[in-house]
Amino acid sequence: MVGYPETLTDPSYSGQILTLTYPLVGNYGVPDPSVKDDVGIPKFFESDKIQVRGLVVHELSLTASHWNLSMTLDEWLYNEKVPGISGIDTRALTKKLRTNGVMMAALVVSDSEIDVEEVKKQLASSPHYNSEQFMDVVSTKEEQVYGEGEKSVVVIDTGAKNAILRNLYEIGYKVIKLPWDTPYDKIMSFNPKGVVISNGPGDPQKCPDTIDTAKKLIANNIPTLGICLGAQIIGIAGNTETYKLKYGHRGQNKPCVNQENNQVYVTSQNHGYGITPESLENSEFNLWFTNADDKTVEGIKHKKQKCVAVQFHPEAAPGPYDCKFIFEELKHLMEEGTSAKE
Repeated sequence: MVGYPETLTDPSYSGQILTLTYPLVGNYGVPDPSVKDDVGIPKFFESDKIQVRGLVVHELSLTASHWNLSMTLDEWLYNEKVPGISGIDTRALTKKLRTNGVMMAALVVSDSEIDVEEVKKQLASSPHYNSEQFMDVVSTKEEQVYGEGEKSVVVIDTGAKNAILRNLYEIGYKVIKLPWDTPYDKIMSFNPKGVVISNGPGDPQKCPDTIDTAKKLIANNIPTLGICLGAQIIGIAGNTETYKLKYGHRGQNKPCVNQENNQVYVTSQNHGYGITPESLENSEFNLWFTNADDKTVEGIKHKKQKCVAVQFHPEAAPGPYDCKFIFEELKHLMEEGTSAKE
């Protein structure tokens, strides 16, 4: 129903066609992309452009009403040259995806009858999502600094959402965003209190440089938080394995159970890969959160070092704010000097 400005600009969706199941989309339009907060972070968007390859909806609202309205959804997609299609039975499409799993797809619009077999041939010869190198597309090319002060947190940008930067700034830190392949020594030259490995698209195994950096962060007991793709990268660095989920976890209402107190949290999620549960036994991590629906791994804590990671999005954007305390957990690790276990 809500959240498409944030969702469409989430770098985790790079390379994907997104379908929304709510039958009417776009009725509150799109806010002004140029509006930023007091440290220069875009206020209403999670990156500087629409990240999806295409959008599929049932009914597109061509008129919109909202106090924050800048343009309609249709105008926004047109301006950014991102294709969309409406008039689709998105719930039937979702049932197909839930049965068969995620699959390669194409958007085709024509005044004449569409040659489906020809489309299939073109699709088969196109690059597969799993083979794409996303880091060159979604990661920053240069150092970016938000805020001031002596205390800083480095964000390794593997597709970071702006909300991560906002939340780190709000808990009292200058935020330094660095490219995905920044080496450990370069990161430590900023003398950060801690490091966040961000969300992002694709297979974590395609980020070997970041995995190597994560290993060094763990070995040197640098307070570290992994989010989404960052959780998988940290997991691999600590001897877990990862796998591709059949249809991923995508939405604003995914229940997760904190194994420490059996508390259930409603979370915002967007990931297609996960940590193999069986691999935790011989890894450096303990289980922290599980998914209440399918029992998959949603969070891990290092057994000895100051390192935690979650598959869900504690920053929400869009979604519930139930798990913003994860940033306080990182702050505790950075300020108290105690390990996650303690």
